[in-house]
This record gives sequence, C-alpha cells and structure tokens, in this order.
Amino acid sequence: MIKAVLCREYGPPESLTFEEVTEHQPGAGQVVVAVHACAVNFPDTLIIQGKYQFKPEMPFAPGGEVAGVIKAVGDGVEGYAVGDRVIAIPGWGGFSEEVVVRQEKLIPLPDGIPMDEAAALVITYGTTHYALKDRAALQPGETLLVLGAAGGTGVAAIELGKVMGARVIAAASSEEKLAFCRQHGADDTINYTQENLRERLRELTDNKGVDVVYDPVGGEYTEPALRSLAWKGRLLVIGFTAGDIPRPPLNLPLLKGASIVGVFYGAFQVQEPERFRALMAELLGWLQEGRIRPSITTRYPLDQAPQALRDILDRRVTGKVVVQTGLMASD
Repeated sequence: MIKAVLCREYGPPESLTFEEVTEHQPGAGQVVVAVHACAVNFPDTLIIQGKYQFKPEMPFAPGGEVAGVIKAVGDGVEGYAVGDRVIAIPGWGGFSEEVVVRQEKLIPLPDGIPMDEAAALVITYGTTHYALKDRAALQPGETLLVLGAAGGTGVAAIELGKVMGARVIAAASSEEKLAFCRQHGADDTINYTQENLRERLRELTDNKGVDVVYDPVGGEYTEPALRSLAWKGRLLVIGFTAGDIPRPPLNLPLLKGASIVGVFYGAFQVQEPERFRALMAELLGWLQEGRIRPSITTRYPLDQAPQALRDILDRRVTGKVVVQTGLMASD
C-alpha cells in the first residue's frame, strides 16, 4: 500500500482526504514514478473544485508536476529504465507516493539537481520560458512588466527576464512581496495597491511604456497594463489568479500596434513536443549553471498538502511551495 491525498468530491482543500491506496502498475507506454517531491500550483486549486479544463475520474490525487525515480516500466517504453531520475508532468496524481505517467510526459533529470528544485521547474519556469522566448520574443534591452511578481510564475518571470537581458519591473501587492522580488533581480518595483500602476509606469519608462507584460493575474490590473504598453508591445495572457477574466477594449492593441498573446503551455507540449524538449533542455542547463534557481519558500509533508493548497488560494505564498514524500530524505 502507498499513501496519497485524494479528491473524492469537488470542494475546497479541506475536503481532501489522506489515505492508503493500492500500489500502481504501469500499462503499455507508461511508467510508475516513486514521487520524491511535487510542486504546488494554482491549477491544483481549480482541479479539486471542478473549475479546471480537465476533470479526472474520481477519486484522484491533485498535483501536476513531480520529480522522482522510475519504479516500474510498462510494455513498449523505450529510453527509460527502473532507477532513472525523472521529472514527470502527469497533470494530476502527484500528491501521492507513486504516480503513473505516460512516457511522453517524462523528462530525464540529470544527477546533481535536487528533486525539490526539479519538481518546481516545469510549470512555472517552463511556462514562463515559453511565454517570454517563443510567444513574446523578448529581446535584450526591452522592458518587462511582471504582474503578481512575488508568486511562483512571477519570480520565474523576473529571473528569466534578467537571464534574457531585459529590464524587469515587478508589480505586487505589498512591500514585503516587493522586497522578495528585488532579492530575485527586479530592477524596479510597484506596489499596485498603493500606487497608480499607469502613472508609475510612465515615470519608470519616461512615458515610453513597457515592451512586454507578463500577466498571470487578470482582474483589474490587466487593462491598465495593456494601456501602458509601448508601440508593438506584447501582453502575455498566462492565467487569472484574481478570478476575473478581463475584457479589455480591442481598440487598445490597434492604437499601439500591440499584441495580446495567449500562453497555453499544456497545449504547447502536445502540439510541439520537439520544441518543448528543446526549451526544457535549455532550462535544465541554466539550472545546472546556477543562472536560475526555483525559490522554494515552504516545504510541506504529503499529509499537509491540503494546507499548501489553502495557502495558494489565500495568496499567502511567495515563491514556490513543494510537497515532499518521505523519499526526499534519501536524496
């Protein structure tokens, strides 16, 4: 038997159960990964409430990205063997001591990279890397505005923006969060609960505006950020952690020659698998070189995964939160 955190009915994190389940067996084209660490992400809070675009069969464990070691290999799997270190992106199932993953959802994990950092890499850094490099074509010397900058994806955007040569302006809701952003490389900061976002951006850019907006928040700050774009600016639609999906006037991109660009990382992995693997290889290289490092601020044991999700929902999180199984002690 193994332990897992299960969703048996849609509801808040407190409705999840911690229990023993039967060990998994791989089917054709699948492997079983012994989970060492599982990152916690905003979509995990949606999937347990039935608000996500994917609705797994009940009961299921949330948790979309893990790092661990292959325990069993199914028929037809090539290039992987029992004992291999991997990152896996199952979509759900990660809040468990084991998870079944299809071969195409695996990424080889080089020796020397800690499991918890590896687990925190794909969704936040992978999404952000794809957004900035492929969707926005961010160039050295351009100015990048990051909304919700103290969260997991926000910190990733700060770090990757700096690696790619941009000037980074971080916007967040408290001085504590902005100090955290500066620690991770932000050149300038804006407290958008106390300062007028548009006015402050005019001051910081000498009325030129920003070249790229990284927006994982949505809600009330999307439109003023869009209005603050420079000529041929790009607004990246990452997600809607504020809950509200904004509906900005479409004359704004027209007047600025600007683009509103959607970023659907899950679809990118399916539609462009070779490009996905190329970008992941670059990220892993930067991680090995120390150019980026996931900022894991809180680590929870598996049985406290519901509390980790509650922290995400209540916006008490800076950086990344990771759930660890007992196997992390052996790393």
